[in-house]
Amino acid sequence: MRSVTSPTLRISQSSPATVTISGDWTVHALTDGHCLHNLHAELLSYQQHSDLIWDLCGVNTLDHTGAQVLWHAWQCRRPAQLRVHANHQGIFERLEQVSQRPLPKPPKQRLNSIMQLGMVMLGFFSHARDLLTLLGQLIFDLGRFLRHPVRGPWKELSANLYRMGAQALGITALVGILIGIVLSYLSAQQLRTFGGDLFIVNILGMSIIRELGPMLAAILVAGRSGSAITAQLGVMRVTEELDAMRVMGIPHGFRLIMPKVLALAIAMPLLVIWTDVMALIGGMISAQALLGMTPEFFVYKLPEAVPLLNYWIGLGKGVTFGILIALIACHFGLRIEPNTESLGRGTTSSVVIAITVVIIADAVFAIIFSKVGY
Repeated sequence: MRSVTSPTLRISQSSPATVTISGDWTVHALTDGHCLHNLHAELLSYQQHSDLIWDLCGVNTLDHTGAQVLWHAWQCRRPAQLRVHANHQGIFERLEQVSQRPLPKPPKQRLNSIMQLGMVMLGFFSHARDLLTLLGQLIFDLGRFLRHPVRGPWKELSANLYRMGAQALGITALVGILIGIVLSYLSAQQLRTFGGDLFIVNILGMSIIRELGPMLAAILVAGRSGSAITAQLGVMRVTEELDAMRVMGIPHGFRLIMPKVLALAIAMPLLVIWTDVMALIGGMISAQALLGMTPEFFVYKLPEAVPLLNYWIGLGKGVTFGILIALIACHFGLRIEPNTESLGRGTTSSVVIAITVVIIADAVFAIIFSKVGY
């Protein structure tokens, strides 16, 4: 086997100057160490001289990679004075033909703005129809579960309760405490200026119990459990487990969808309570540090500052948010196509849509109960 000769490049001092190129200008020779980098830098320094004579007769082997290096150094055109071996002439002729070929024009957009809007609306109605079908099937499955509770999917329900509820206690507690500290710190700065230190209990109680607690828990659950539900159903679609269940006569809704919806409907109010407590504890810590308010006084003042109806509104939000997150996650999980790209896109869409729907639902709650609980 012939050994590879390193590509070399030298210029004579005669007038006009001659650039002599020799060696093997192949991909294996050029990628040896810093050879390509050094040759490229030297070739760039010759671009300012248009009267150079390029002598390539000493090149032993030339492939398209080596020819491309020289072609780019020549600014994609053949030099006026070029000496090249007859065996290598064809490579530069092909490069010259390719360089002169016009670039294809980008195809015109077949869909105008109105047609694109129509496609978006059709996609929206398709999602709405499938989600409505999923909701109807869930109602039928709940009726079957109530008629025959002994044969219900209790193991799936308890497993989902553990994964979506118990395992989420840590992250919700951490976020709740931090939000409570931040909110109490910012409120205390302003209240201390106007002498309204006692109203920090009202601000923290109303904002956390009525709004922030359910919203924080829902966003965390949507990002954590919602994505897990979509990914689980998507992987079952990719591995054809859903098709195997259909062949064996096992209903998807009764064994997969209903336990997840029920688990989140049960776990979310409990997580809301947990997040409320942690956020209020963080608020009490900050209030004691900044305003000297004792935790005992904070707890004593809280029932007076926050009517009990706000607590039930927060729990109602938790149940609603849990059902919405589970339905959206299952909906996107069942729409996953049997490929990994669809799995990633569906999981991302599930989380984004779930958080958006939760915010919209919270706005609806705020409008409906705008004159309740104050």
